[in-house]
Amino acid sequence: MKVLIVGGGGREHALAWKVAQSEYVEDLFVAPGNAGISQIAKVVDIQQNDIRALASFAEKNSVDLTIVGPEEPLANGIADYFAKRGLMLFGPSQESARIESSKVFAKEFMERFHIPTASFVVFDDPEQAIHFIEEHEFPIVIKTDGLAGGKGSIVAHNIEDARDAIVHMMIERTWGDAGKNVIIEEFLEGVEASVLAITDGENFTVLQPAQDYKRAFDNNEGPNTGGMGAVCPHPAVSDEVLKEITDYVLEPTISGLRYIGAPFKGILYAGIMMTKSGPKVLEFNCRFGDPETQAILPLLKSDLIEIILFALEGKVDEADVFWHDKKAVCVVMASGGYPKRYKKGYKILGLDEISGSPDSNCIIFHAGTARRGDTIITNGGRVLNVVGIGNDVKTASKNAYSCVDRIDFEKAFYRSDIAAEYV
Repeated sequence: MKVLIVGGGGREHALAWKVAQSEYVEDLFVAPGNAGISQIAKVVDIQQNDIRALASFAEKNSVDLTIVGPEEPLANGIADYFAKRGLMLFGPSQESARIESSKVFAKEFMERFHIPTASFVVFDDPEQAIHFIEEHEFPIVIKTDGLAGGKGSIVAHNIEDARDAIVHMMIERTWGDAGKNVIIEEFLEGVEASVLAITDGENFTVLQPAQDYKRAFDNNEGPNTGGMGAVCPHPAVSDEVLKEITDYVLEPTISGLRYIGAPFKGILYAGIMMTKSGPKVLEFNCRFGDPETQAILPLLKSDLIEIILFALEGKVDEADVFWHDKKAVCVVMASGGYPKRYKKGYKILGLDEISGSPDSNCIIFHAGTARRGDTIITNGGRVLNVVGIGNDVKTASKNAYSCVDRIDFEKAFYRSDIAAEYV
């Protein structure tokens, strides 16, 4: 079959890497792709939000299945549009994607269906929001309602931080209309976990849980980013905790969305804080996580396309899902200045020395890269995802950082403590 993957980051490279191994796949296209993806798939010069052009490409090239990586096309209704044109796509409808695209919708949904989450208040007026924080204890969490590229959530430790956050979100509109409404919620303490499930709208299968590292610098300091690394399986998520998340978060969310007439078909991602009083939802995403996917998929022994086909047929619970008995640690190499301003166009050295074959102990997934002649250059904030595989977390971490040491580009930086608390 012919498969199209929408997106051009590290998550999409990991998806392409895994999909290319499927016995079902003859041709693989990725739009818009990146320099690394171009080595294993045919890259297509169509931007991820150009839904009409993507559908036309799928029609013209007899694409059998489209898989969507990023949240924006899903929030913009790509699944609905493809369905209208009779094209098969794996991803939720625009209505069910609201679980990510509107945090207000998600919080009110959780309240209605008794899904554990932080207590919250919604504001559409910046003056009222500032008045609220002036009478509130800290820390608190302030979030944009809409999509902000993983950067619309700010932990405020004092009144100055909180005021700045509200000004950026609601008045300066740093993230556009995403900050039209904001949520101010209780600060939760504990260990974070990312739990993803493939669902057909009724049945679901849970993937290996992972831990994402959001802060830019070591010791969880600095600004929030799209993610600076991941470890899988999550060392702190026991079978008992995973069952609790499945029973009290995933099951009621999937059944709740079906009940309100928005059955969720695709990847449901639950961002969890494991608190002293049990797991609570920080956020939902409507797609594969990034960079969690880069740590999860190398451990998946089963054919991902086969699982997706079962999901599209409404029988995902019948799919065989097997895992390698290994650990994976993903380290993100980023451009100096990220997540704020950074320069592009630096030559990347050392990539040719690392094979990245499915059975190797180090795999490199490209995120923000491009090709200039025969040279691969930096083309984004998060540039490379270096994934180490090992029998334990310590070995996986050692393999990842050993590969990081062999790669170089100007002003590169990365966290040196990914998974360090488990080594």
